[in-house]
Amino acid sequence: MYFEGTYTALVTPFSADGSVDFKKLEELVEFQILGGVDGIVPAGTTGESPTLRTEEHLKVIRTVMEKSAGRCKVIAGTGANSTAEAIELTTAAKEFGIDGTLQVTPYYNKPNVSGLVQHFSAVADLGIPVVLYNVPGRSACEIPLEVVAELSQHEHIVSVKEAAGSVQRVIDIKAQCDIEVLSGDDSLALPMIKEGALGVISVASNLIPAEVVALVSAALAEDYGIAQVRYDKYAQLFDDLFIDTNPIPVKAAMAMKGLIEETYRLPMCSMTEDKKVVLEASLKNVGVL
Repeated sequence: MYFEGTYTALVTPFSADGSVDFKKLEELVEFQILGGVDGIVPAGTTGESPTLRTEEHLKVIRTVMEKSAGRCKVIAGTGANSTAEAIELTTAAKEFGIDGTLQVTPYYNKPNVSGLVQHFSAVADLGIPVVLYNVPGRSACEIPLEVVAELSQHEHIVSVKEAAGSVQRVIDIKAQCDIEVLSGDDSLALPMIKEGALGVISVASNLIPAEVVALVSAALAEDYGIAQVRYDKYAQLFDDLFIDTNPIPVKAAMAMKGLIEETYRLPMCSMTEDKKVVLEASLKNVGVL
């Protein structure tokens, strides 16, 4: 198995002037490791990668690698809707010693089946373990099951992050493809693990790493009763962390907890006060605040 357990889709903290706060980023990495996560995923969707300049993008990955120092795995978000850019980012990140790369479905241009196969294969040819990232809600392009099956034959395409909101999709992948699966949704991590997923790439673990680790560990050990109790406690929070576009709610929640400043880069911006009230109540309900 390449990637199993809890992987945090890490936020990118910004300073008040909009620059990346690398000191705070190091603190977040340490917080995650103390929480017992199996890995960190920097510069993904939750890390606001579309607003990071190339040099920032790579420095975020390098900082996470250096601070984690082999204490957990690092799956770097180096995907793009341009194959050339994805190769460029992945090649550079490879030099940092990353354990894997998260490759999002090319967004906006909506490639056909052949284009998807060629795109992901070109990145995988670099020799880094690839986690496919199926998130049609953001990319407007699902990775068809037959494409996953074909790509799973590539020696370096090892897993798929399923963020399409479908447990049935996990069942189908496990039945038809030779590839590992990670849940891309905190709220579906438990049922997906029951169907063969090996863990989760989590947003909620930015806030509660130890708690998500405990939930996932129980589920992987098939202690489903314990896992269900842990899931039930945080189920509403899992939902409320998506009360607005990710990562707006989780960054707001982290700011409420004092972990970061609530700063975004346009077009991402703060959510409305009424939504913050709902989120704050959810955090208080589970003892985060």
